[in-house]
Amino acid sequence: METSSFQKIRRKAGKLFEHRLQSGRVLEVRHWEPSTLIEIDLHLPFADIAQWNEIPYIKFRVDDFTFRDYTPSGWDAETSTCTIYVDAAHNGPGSRWAQQLQQNDIVSYLKIGSTNHSPVPTSAVVALGDESSMGHLLALQKMVLPHTRFSGGLVIGNEHHRRLFHEYFWSPLQPVARKDIFGHHSLIEWVLEQQYSLENTVFYLAGNNTMVAQLRKLLKNQGYPSGQIKVQGFWS
Repeated sequence: METSSFQKIRRKAGKLFEHRLQSGRVLEVRHWEPSTLIEIDLHLPFADIAQWNEIPYIKFRVDDFTFRDYTPSGWDAETSTCTIYVDAAHNGPGSRWAQQLQQNDIVSYLKIGSTNHSPVPTSAVVALGDESSMGHLLALQKMVLPHTRFSGGLVIGNEHHRRLFHEYFWSPLQPVARKDIFGHHSLIEWVLEQQYSLENTVFYLAGNNTMVAQLRKLLKNQGYPSGQIKVQGFWS
């Protein structure tokens, strides 16, 4: 348990960021039942992310002196609105923040940065991720032209959520059932079934840190060089 002195230090440190925070408003919250995946529409009037040369992230304040990065799946520059997806299947500060959000709540964010993910000019751009990277992979999909270059697998543990993904989105991303805790074995099995070429395939990995690290190792064991594997790990 935190001591009162430590709590005071945290609050004081948190106040140092107050003048740097920007705010926005929650337009709508949709819980994918069971409520372990949360879709949040936001109005961020002070954000400027109209030019997407690389996939951005937004560093939201989810608790006192606690921030988490979420990727908008798209950006409407005319209305300054976007949608983020939060994996709330675990008891982390980001999950708790998303679970309690309601329409018209005010959200605060520290900055908008870049994940350094942008599609390279190759014939096969393959995205691999989990529930925590849904927004990231949907954002990548919009950047890949022509669309025929893009494919991928998204490991989703809940069967109902896999069906909802098919219903809600037009996407070449294929929902993949999770057969292991972190999802890397499920995704490498899916990759091997696709029989991608070693020469012209570039993988974009995004999701929980363990999955990303282990999946990168498995892909390298299959002969894919490091230069063809782009990674972006997330934590709870």
